[in-house]
Amino acid sequence: MDRINKTFVKEFILLGLSGYPKLEIIFFSLILVMYLVILTGNGVLIIASIFDSRLHTPMYFFLGNLSFLDICYTSSSVPSTLVSLISKKRNISFSGCAVQMFFGFAMGSTECFLLGMMAFDRYVAICNPLRYPIIMSKVVYVLMASVSWLSGGINSIVQTSLAMQLPFCGNNIINHFLCEILAVLKLACADITLNYVTLAVSNMAFLVLPLIVIFFSYMFILYTILRMNSATGRRKAFSTCSAHLTVVIIFYGTIFFMYAKPKSQDHLQNDNLQATEGLISMFYGVVTPMLNPIIYSLRNKDVKAAVKYLLNWKTVNQ
Repeated sequence: MDRINKTFVKEFILLGLSGYPKLEIIFFSLILVMYLVILTGNGVLIIASIFDSRLHTPMYFFLGNLSFLDICYTSSSVPSTLVSLISKKRNISFSGCAVQMFFGFAMGSTECFLLGMMAFDRYVAICNPLRYPIIMSKVVYVLMASVSWLSGGINSIVQTSLAMQLPFCGNNIINHFLCEILAVLKLACADITLNYVTLAVSNMAFLVLPLIVIFFSYMFILYTILRMNSATGRRKAFSTCSAHLTVVIIFYGTIFFMYAKPKSQDHLQNDNLQATEGLISMFYGVVTPMLNPIIYSLRNKDVKAAVKYLLNWKTVNQ
């Protein structure tokens, strides 16, 4: 009888910054500009990594995957966010919420693994340069990227399925810009212990494990660099790692800032917390993908040369 009396949710309402109409206009303009930068910057990197033979290496293959991932991630959430900000249409269907949750989780999980793979690639390139072509052959790095995408997708299917099969009894207001899994789980009127357990396992596999790989990779890289006699060699080695390390710091720093806050804050529904979480969400979802191509372009001579070549080629053909 209890199940029959439940009112099942057919759609959700995303609050976003509904209490701050002036901020909504500013956010719309900022997010729109940043989204266009994301599409342009990452699109140029993908094209450059495909058509410029100098970038046909494992590092740029992973970078191309990262750029494609950033485009997919933002395209699954930013357009709907822009619509809600400008039109005040805040409802999203149950299936639409599930799709948004799936892509967000899949892209985030895949990015964690890709960053770990890229760190391992830099470790082999600097610490074992003579064996690099053998260890990081085309078959190996394509397989590494495929595993990243496949595992991220499977993880997202599991998490999304477990979350969306829960009963939601009438309360359909999500205090977020997106169908973020933790925000959705708060609305469930059932035991969500299994969800939290699987999320903890997922975090260990997709956040902690890649971070351990990144940490030890850079420890060995640092040890190798400090042993180099040539100052030029040290600078070159540092320059090849600095862009990736910067992206890792921004990515993991934002995630830990979002999810490592005390649990007691989760139940505070005041306006200041809502605005703060909105800003953090925007930083993670939009600013980070926008910065990735900028960081790699500014800190990498090969990428800058490839982009310049593409721009010159386009000018000549016009």
